[in-house]
Amino acid sequence: MKTKEIMAYLEKTYGHEKEYLQAVHEVLESVESVYEQHPEFFKYRILERMVEPDRMFTFKVVWQDDAGNVQINLGYRVQFNNAIGPYKGGLRFHPAVTPSTLKFLGFEQTFKNALTTLPMGGGKGGSDFDPKGKSNAEIMRFCQAFMVELWRHIGPDTDVPAGDIGVGTREIGYLYGMYRKLARENTGVLTGKNLTWGGSLIRPEATGFGGIYFVEHMLKTQNIALKGKTIAISGFGNVAWGAALKAHELGAKVVTISGPDGYIYDESGLNTEKIDYLLELRNSNNDIVAPYAKKFAGAKFIPGKKPWEVKTDIALPCAIQNELNGDDARLLIQNGVTCVAEVSNMGCTPEAINEFVKAKILFAPGKAVNAGGVATSGLEMTQNAMHISWTTEEVDARLKTIMQNIHEACVLHGTADDGYINYVKGANIAGFLKVAKAMYEQGIV
Repeated sequence: MKTKEIMAYLEKTYGHEKEYLQAVHEVLESVESVYEQHPEFFKYRILERMVEPDRMFTFKVVWQDDAGNVQINLGYRVQFNNAIGPYKGGLRFHPAVTPSTLKFLGFEQTFKNALTTLPMGGGKGGSDFDPKGKSNAEIMRFCQAFMVELWRHIGPDTDVPAGDIGVGTREIGYLYGMYRKLARENTGVLTGKNLTWGGSLIRPEATGFGGIYFVEHMLKTQNIALKGKTIAISGFGNVAWGAALKAHELGAKVVTISGPDGYIYDESGLNTEKIDYLLELRNSNNDIVAPYAKKFAGAKFIPGKKPWEVKTDIALPCAIQNELNGDDARLLIQNGVTCVAEVSNMGCTPEAINEFVKAKILFAPGKAVNAGGVATSGLEMTQNAMHISWTTEEVDARLKTIMQNIHEACVLHGTADDGYINYVKGANIAGFLKVAKAMYEQGIV
């Protein structure tokens, strides 16, 4: 079946799952020419098998709030592809979680994990539970009820969940505690753990750190230094925190953060004190950024707007999918942006990506840019399996190497005849070939 026929079938079958279809369409469009060069992939129907998850669990999560009321949420786990290793991907607790969202994330995770070269397949999960405004006791009871339903389907060599939006070290702790009680074993079945019980150094910052390392390599292809550049960042959670911290360390100036209420413009740039406050603000279960402007003189809060209207050298979406659209892209290009990189998953709409590619702007997709998070999760799995703990320097050195290797793979498969590097195409082809070859070599299973 040709890629266009596969897409037509998926649109007919899953027409309501917009995020999932968007992710699949991007990959199919990129790999079409490569796929047609491999008749063995046709024979084994590799693409048709690759775009469908191996399985998806849906379950109800029944828990009790502090007032004694019984609450019911839906929980999910998508096990997408395990051709190169156990399913690996985060758990997201957010009211907007749907099967479409998780299928898109699981599909993306498959290729992202392949790019790291670590033995990890792709998966994703979560719930429509909203941690915002909940007490610690309520979050604990929900996490425990969630794990009661999930624990039989995961394991260190089967499926290794991690954190995501709404799931940090606290939630991972409650989830792991219940898993340990039910399974009666201590294993590396979850990543993002606290350092006191098997976590890895720099894991919370790793997605942002890795994103900045990748951007450094992108800029070097044009003989541009990161030092001295201005950066617009969206979001203000762990991803934005890690990116801002590493950018500041390397001499760049981050001038924006954002939340659902609007964005902050801080012309003087975020320093260590401001970055610490950013994380403190996020950890307070508060999803608004307006208080930042009250705390730091000179910072301005712009309500109801996105940071992409600010003139900067680099733009880094760090919040959620499709947060940067075509109009935003055209404004960034008009304002002379040099580089745009998705540190969030699928942070740009297809229209925005087309605008960047058409204008020959340096642009890279989340599956390459934000792979540092899952790469460090993979390193956490290795430390757990070996019963050792690496230093910050050791973990960071491995992270840098992994991000460099991902960049090289993107350049190898994405460089056009005119020298422009299409990182979207490069990342998709590199990830696809690794997964496709593994599936082919393991037979029809």
